[in-house]
Amino acid sequence: MGGITRDSVKTFLWKNTFVIFTVAAVALGVLLGFALRPHNLSIREVKYFSFPGELLMRMLQMLVLPLIVSSLVTGISSLDSKASGKMGIRAIIYYMVTTFIAVFIGIVIVILIRPGKGSRDSPMTSSGSIEPVQAADAFLDLIRNMFPPNLVEACFKQYKTLYKTTVLIENVSIMVNATILQTVQKTLEEVVPVSGSSNGVNALGLVVFSMCFGLVIGNMKQQGQALRDFFDCLNEAIMRLVAIIIWYAPVGILFLIAGKIVEMKDLAQVGGQLGMYTVSVIVGLLIHGLFVLPLLFFVVTKKNPYTFTAGLLQALITAFGTSSSSATLPITFRCLEENNHVDKTVTRFVLPVGATINMDGTALYEAVAAIFIAQVNDMDLNFGQILTISITATAASIGAAGIPQAGLVTMVIVLTSVGLPTEDITLIIAVDWFLDRLRTTTNVLGDSFGAGIVEHLSRQELQNQDVEIINSVIEENEKHYQLICQDNDPFNLCNSETTM
Repeated sequence: MGGITRDSVKTFLWKNTFVIFTVAAVALGVLLGFALRPHNLSIREVKYFSFPGELLMRMLQMLVLPLIVSSLVTGISSLDSKASGKMGIRAIIYYMVTTFIAVFIGIVIVILIRPGKGSRDSPMTSSGSIEPVQAADAFLDLIRNMFPPNLVEACFKQYKTLYKTTVLIENVSIMVNATILQTVQKTLEEVVPVSGSSNGVNALGLVVFSMCFGLVIGNMKQQGQALRDFFDCLNEAIMRLVAIIIWYAPVGILFLIAGKIVEMKDLAQVGGQLGMYTVSVIVGLLIHGLFVLPLLFFVVTKKNPYTFTAGLLQALITAFGTSSSSATLPITFRCLEENNHVDKTVTRFVLPVGATINMDGTALYEAVAAIFIAQVNDMDLNFGQILTISITATAASIGAAGIPQAGLVTMVIVLTSVGLPTEDITLIIAVDWFLDRLRTTTNVLGDSFGAGIVEHLSRQELQNQDVEIINSVIEENEKHYQLICQDNDPFNLCNSETTM
């Protein structure tokens, strides 16, 4: 305590102003939400009340598109192809390992706790229907979205398979002894997949294009310098916008959380019927986020993972408030680069990719939810079905967009893979608004630890890159100096030993 002075307290409060404001906003949002529940606000009134939070979501989502493109193009173009290849392989291995671990933890927890045992009572009905998509079509959609035919359309639409029922009418003749007695019309119905679209940024397609574009610019060397400077400047401008918007974040988070609490219909009913399911998901996310990821970070880097986590508090709280890893991306950049001093080259490469395909929390949640629904329906899953759930949950989490409650849609893929009823997703909608926030926070934490681990493993390439940049700058300056001397030094003063 003797080391704590008034100046040190002031410095601490100044450095952590955003975090303090955001934590206070979460607490006030919870209190305000429960205080307003007895007033029974109408849906229209709740919508108006949540408007400041909606503004925050819109402002953050406004920055996502230019941030993903500019950060990826800048990050990859600044690397040589060998370094980016190694960094990419390390990042992909990290994503796959942590996602499989998350799914395994979720399966073990839900089998041990068995939250779905007992009588089946649906607590709430779905306000809207989730159109089931077959697993094969969902995987093909994932690949299609990686290669959008129109980049402009990819900024606001994703490819999605729709189903159309076609009716075929056949005339069938009934013959007896080669004599036609009667002609009957036979109707056949066939469900055919057709191309369609859904609203939302096709982040996966933009990530693939930006990575390829960045690699090409990087290989163009000096010819591509103008484009590199453009995207670098764009990235810097977006980060300055983030620094302005961040001051409004606590206000938006307060109203987002309060509005969600006011929306809940019957907290007692939800708590009684879905309490154990909620506990199972929370325990799994806590084990993965507080023990597995920090342990992996410590084993690789030999650094204190909880000090690293402390620098991410603003991003984690924003993820909890917005329940969107993509919307949190600008804050995550800021925390990693300014608080944890992670190399910008790494963050610009790892974070946009991670926000799109690395969904540890979503994968864990989908595995728990699928087995929970099986338990509710008294279905005993064999080892093969559990293995199918683990693989499908991993793949489906890659396709989950970084937007609120996108996991509910990809849940359909997991359920159909083992023959579970998709309409039972309505069982978990009642508490999904809260669990969505927790799994988004876990997703952001996993991306951030990944950036720290990839930077540590790639430090040799980054050092070599810095040396090459310094040498190239020196060579360019020497060439420029020699050209000036040749053109504007008729008296050979450049070689003179005299100094001005």
